[in-house]
Amino acid sequence: MIVRSRAPLRLGLAGGGTDVSPYTERFGGHVLNVTIDKYAYATIEQREDGLVEFVAADTGRVWSGKAQPVLERVSGLDLHAGVYNRIVKDFNHGQPISVTVTTHSEAPPGSGLGSSSTMVVALVHAFSELMSLPLGEYEVAHLAYEIERVDLGMAGGKQDQYAAAFGGLNFMEFYGDRVIVNPLRLKANVKAELESSLVLFYTGVSRESAKIIEQQSSGVSGNVQKSIDALHHVKEEATAMKEAVLKFDIEALAASMRAGWESKKKTADAISNSSIDEIYDAAIRAGALAGKVSGAGGGGFMMFFVDPARRPNVMRELAKFNGQVFTCNFTEHGAFSWRT
Repeated sequence: MIVRSRAPLRLGLAGGGTDVSPYTERFGGHVLNVTIDKYAYATIEQREDGLVEFVAADTGRVWSGKAQPVLERVSGLDLHAGVYNRIVKDFNHGQPISVTVTTHSEAPPGSGLGSSSTMVVALVHAFSELMSLPLGEYEVAHLAYEIERVDLGMAGGKQDQYAAAFGGLNFMEFYGDRVIVNPLRLKANVKAELESSLVLFYTGVSRESAKIIEQQSSGVSGNVQKSIDALHHVKEEATAMKEAVLKFDIEALAASMRAGWESKKKTADAISNSSIDEIYDAAIRAGALAGKVSGAGGGGFMMFFVDPARRPNVMRELAKFNGQVFTCNFTEHGAFSWRT
């Protein structure tokens, strides 16, 4: 049997960083995000030879070995091993599974689109399909979070897993272990306007989010008031942007994105740099209304909100920098798996 899955990547519109411990436990976090038509993919093929093979098709990394109840972490294939080990432990009575697991993503790790967490969700969903597990969106997202953050010890928050599992435009609330996903319905004209107003720019720098997240977390745990206040403002803008979207108030949406970006830069030193500032300023001069880095910061994808009539101007200006310019459409559905 061959099973395939895909999970959508997301744009962090507002509130990113407030979904990270210990902020969520102390104050509760609010995040607004939307999934886009870029995906992480996973394929699982059953084997009869007692071996396990992991393949990251986009990076060219391959590992194979004897199927064991617990596999050692493999450099560049940590996510594959982490998901495999947890599935075997929790859902196969500790008995190894002989499979080939192949993955690829339409965004590189460190892109700021939640690519690593989205890949974990795709892997969990594929194994769930393979083994006919009764896992809903909340269960898939929670399991993916535990595999990545607890089992593998990778720093980060919770929004990416829930975005990939649910899909669509969501206002998410985080209160420690309790997560509430509130889907927002968009009228067709609002969705079309927002999609036509977005420009993505990949800086070509795959940033390491762990250090940024560690600084944000230590600021909260160390009661650094400046850091805590900045995250409070970031959270407030998630609510403000949600209201702007639902009211179709473009001016308020742009103002919220600008305010959120200024607050986000105060939560950690490495979120912005001279290169990001230069790109941001050039886009604004070309007609962008607002912009920010998607994800933890420091590089990866930047997003800009632009009057659709000015979008070609902004795209031409961004094309002068060393990176790639994209447009995107929103997706309404989350992770999905099927058999072939």
